Amino acid sequence: MHINIAWQDVDTVLLDMDGTLLDLAFDNYFWQKLVPETWGAKNGVTPQEAMEYMRQQYHDVQHTLNWYCLDYWSEQLGLDICAMTTEMGPRAVLREDTIPFLEALKASGKQRILLTNAHPHNLAVKLEHTGLDAHLDLLLSTHTFGYPKEDQRLWHAVAEATGLKAERTLFIDDSEA
Repeated sequence: MHINIAWQDVDTVLLDMDGTLLDLAFDNYFWQKLVPETWGAKNGVTPQEAMEYMRQQYHDVQHTLNWYCLDYWSEQLGLDICAMTTEMGPRAVLREDTIPFLEALKASGKQRILLTNAHPHNLAVKLEHTGLDAHLDLLLSTHTFGYPKEDQRLWHAVAEATGLKAERTLFIDDSEA
């Protein structure tokens, strides 16, 4: 899909992280395979039962901050999700077009701000393994504000905290929400 953007009217580009700047393979593997398998092994259930249980757990908190919260999942599942994230860190990789795109934004004088629903620990692990932070002007986790991107209150809080003007800001995300 091609979208015409009036770049002369854009001062700031807000960017999602997972699926937009980073390959989703890390998260897909982690949440769809590793977490269900680990939880299932710990609780003595079949892989199929573990997957069904996890699907329901995920569904119950979809579109809330808990969906993204490693502390929530650690408590709910009795697993050390932060330690598991750290261990899987090397699997986090940039999409191949990420750096050229971010450098082009910089060259054109655009402010580049990461706005992610990722938990701060998850964000730190991914930054450590990708170096993404070196190509951004500001990093924001929605956990800081207490709302996910799906909640309109977040956008007001981000604008207030950063001084961004909505009419001069472009948001790029892989979400359909």
